[in-house]
Amino acid sequence: MKIAIASGKGGTGKTTIAINLACSIARTGQAVQYLDCDVEEPNGHIFLQPEINQTQSVNISVPQVDIDKCNGCGKCGQLCQYSAIICLKDKALVFDQLCHSCGGCMRVCPTGAIEEIPREVGFTDFGLSNNVKFGQGRLKIGDIHSVSVIKAVKDKAFNEGVVIIDAPPGTSCPVIEAVKATDFVLLVTEPTPFGLNDLKLAVEMVRVLKIPFAVAVNRSEPDEQMINQYCRDENIDIIFELPDDRKIAEAYSVGKMIVDVLPKYDKGFASLYENLLKVLKG
Repeated sequence: MKIAIASGKGGTGKTTIAINLACSIARTGQAVQYLDCDVEEPNGHIFLQPEINQTQSVNISVPQVDIDKCNGCGKCGQLCQYSAIICLKDKALVFDQLCHSCGGCMRVCPTGAIEEIPREVGFTDFGLSNNVKFGQGRLKIGDIHSVSVIKAVKDKAFNEGVVIIDAPPGTSCPVIEAVKATDFVLLVTEPTPFGLNDLKLAVEMVRVLKIPFAVAVNRSEPDEQMINQYCRDENIDIIFELPDDRKIAEAYSVGKMIVDVLPKYDKGFASLYENLLKVLKG
């Protein structure tokens, strides 16, 4: 089963819930894999401290122009929607940072002046942290091809046990790539006006994708009504609440797992997994 942990905004505690859920599942003896798909700033490794045993580069295909063959017709530039290739003074000029690797320019070139060459955009790391199989993507600084790196990470997802996918924040293309083809999405939010606003956007996204989902509230407060009222109105299940506990913040600030330093929350994360199964079955 593939479970994506997502949020409409950053800083809601998405990674906190993802890594502790993965560890809690592993302690039951089940096979579990954690994939950090927040490739622009992965931080799950800070807490899990995995032993990395495999690192691979992620490459995309970008055009290269043979100037001697180029006749300056401009068909490649007319096709490209991202201005990654344009004709300047009757010769094609490539801006490979903007390329989305569709290969269209090569196909429309009448002289065969364009070929594809690989360009490195990031890396994937895989290893083990206790009984949690670990994977993450790292986008090269200054690059924009996060979707390609996320795809490379997800390609290594196991077909057995539970796969926890730590998605990027927001509702843009990288998030959609991370959550698509998953069995369930857990949307993490916080009881603030910003949290509610971005939760609404995330709910709209998963409804369009038609993926089963529920909500987890981080830093919850006993008398909070804003998120609860919205979820009641929208018939959305809140299946987990992590209280606003200073000790949790202290553990996070020094890179410690909640289930390690605060055992009372271990059962809570175990029940979260049980609730996920119940919602799916229901």
